Amino acid sequence: MRIGELGSRAGVSTRTLRHYEELGLIRAGRRANGYREYDEHDVTIVGEIRSLAELGFALEETRPFVECLRAGHPSGASCPDSREVQRRKLAEVDGWITRLQAVRAELAVGLLDPPVPRCELFPEAHP
Repeated sequence: MRIGELGSRAGVSTRTLRHYEELGLIRAGRRANGYREYDEHDVTIVGEIRSLAELGFALEETRPFVECLRAGHPSGASCPDSREVQRRKLAEVDGWITRLQAVRAELAVGLLDPPVPRCELFPEAHP
């Protein structure tokens, strides 16, 4: 299939596919006329990249998943390198959650204990 069909089937623009190709995430064959040519496996690979990107993975972080799929594994997450990237991403998300819980707690305390009006803090300033 040509680049436009791959883009349509995978739900991405041809510009995005060219970017993935520049990064080495996908590889196009070339027809005699120079047009890029892709196959069904490329639809799966682009789908994997998109799914991971939607979860917050940087494009470079998707590389082990893509390589796992290229090696013939049924899932990009079934190889040791991709599992390690998952572990790092999980630790990163856990850190975000911890930070957000602390921010939430601080905001909640502010709602429960409203600030004292300025005139009560410094009564001598207001006769």
